[in-house]
Amino acid sequence: MAAAETTTGSDLVTRTISDGVAVLSWNRPERNNAWTVPMETEYYRALEDCAADDRVRVIVVTGTGRSFCPGMDVGALADQVRDGTTTNPHLRQPMTLPLTIPKPIIAAINGACAGIGLIAAMNCDLRFASAKAKITTAFVQRGIMAEHGLAWSLPRVVGLSTALDLLYSGRVLLAPQAHELGLVDRVYEPEELLDNTLEYAAELARNSSPVAMGVIKRQVYAAQESTHEEARVLALRYWMGVLREHPDFAEGVASYTEKRPPQFAPWNPATPSDPPPLPTEPR
Repeated sequence: MAAAETTTGSDLVTRTISDGVAVLSWNRPERNNAWTVPMETEYYRALEDCAADDRVRVIVVTGTGRSFCPGMDVGALADQVRDGTTTNPHLRQPMTLPLTIPKPIIAAINGACAGIGLIAAMNCDLRFASAKAKITTAFVQRGIMAEHGLAWSLPRVVGLSTALDLLYSGRVLLAPQAHELGLVDRVYEPEELLDNTLEYAAELARNSSPVAMGVIKRQVYAAQESTHEEARVLALRYWMGVLREHPDFAEGVASYTEKRPPQFAPWNPATPSDPPPLPTEPR
């Protein structure tokens, strides 16, 4: 796998690709990367580009400057109304779009993370945070509800009563507190966050099968809305057959027996196909 680095993107979201890892950076440092519909549009476009780019095996999402994303840019709301840009979420891509990207997405939370910024982080697969990062739901203090499915995702990560506490109070957590609750997965000193996140991501890119990671991501999120038995049967009766026919299976076995690093092929967006409906009874 080549280690060449390329940098592309828009003014609002930059993209750097190196060693199989794409870093997407929200790029509004003058506004602490506060969320706007144009930035959202560019972010989702960048994610979809990464999904189709066979150089990319893992995606890291972070913010330029000292902030991750402190929530919606209130000043931009007035501009969007004036310019005719909709802020109606029903007319935009869903905030859950990152969950459909068939590659691991890791949030590197480098500073303030609130409101819609927290939702964006929750829709990443893993969350690593700076020890100085401050995290809050914030919605209740603005007189609004838990937006964009946070009422579903937050309890599944931290538990029902803790989620209600965070949503009712809107209290601010420092990253170590968030880690104790399971809201973030790892905490690093600010100057070490991105390097350690990239090291982890590059390890996945080097040693983990892209097709297997894509299937595992689909399995895990689908299983949140299925029974244990349905997840078991789907794995045995569909996904096992798909992966055993894929070249990565043979390469994984060969690299293990030959005691060498695996050389997995790039992700092919055409495979695997969606699984058909399956009965819950094993063969």
